[in-house]
Amino acid sequence: MPRWLKRMLVVLITVFTFGLVTPPEYLYVDDAKADKQHKSGYIRDVVPSTTTFEDAELPSIHFKFEDVDSFVAYAMDQAEKQSVEKFGTKIGPVIEEEFRGAVLPEIEKVLTDIGTEREQDITNLEISEHPASGYGEKIFHVYDLQSGQDLIRFHVRRENPPKDGYWFNFHYHKAEDNFQKHYTLGKIYWNRNMPPKWMS
Repeated sequence: MPRWLKRMLVVLITVFTFGLVTPPEYLYVDDAKADKQHKSGYIRDVVPSTTTFEDAELPSIHFKFEDVDSFVAYAMDQAEKQSVEKFGTKIGPVIEEEFRGAVLPEIEKVLTDIGTEREQDITNLEISEHPASGYGEKIFHVYDLQSGQDLIRFHVRRENPPKDGYWFNFHYHKAEDNFQKHYTLGKIYWNRNMPPKWMS
């Protein structure tokens, strides 16, 4: 079946059922095989999810990494996207440039370290989606796909030292110490006024 026809069927099934019915998995399988990301080295793979909605199986996407570099490239792409999503339209324009220059390189070092540590089972690494909104700290987590356990949690919290205005403290937590210790990635100054909620 031509690729364009499969895509059209997926769209039509989704539109006509208001998203309550998911198109059959075989419509996705060929696309997953054909969609190799040669440049970054990770391959899109459709994995059936056990989560059901109205008795319909929903597929989830997982990337298979060929090496540490491909994992880091994918993870950095996700880190940047989810950070920008978390900042929203009010905080983002103010701190985005400084975040890219000071914090993202530190995140890359940590991601490279975890990729190197877990090189033997790098295909099991995955990045969480959906950063926390409001006052939540979560940006994204790196977790083991098989066990479902978080390995590293990347967070940002607001700090307000006396007479010093508001700061954003970017840090991460490790599973090794039960996520108790804060490992600082960097701090960015906001101003003396309280910052708006995340994703606002």
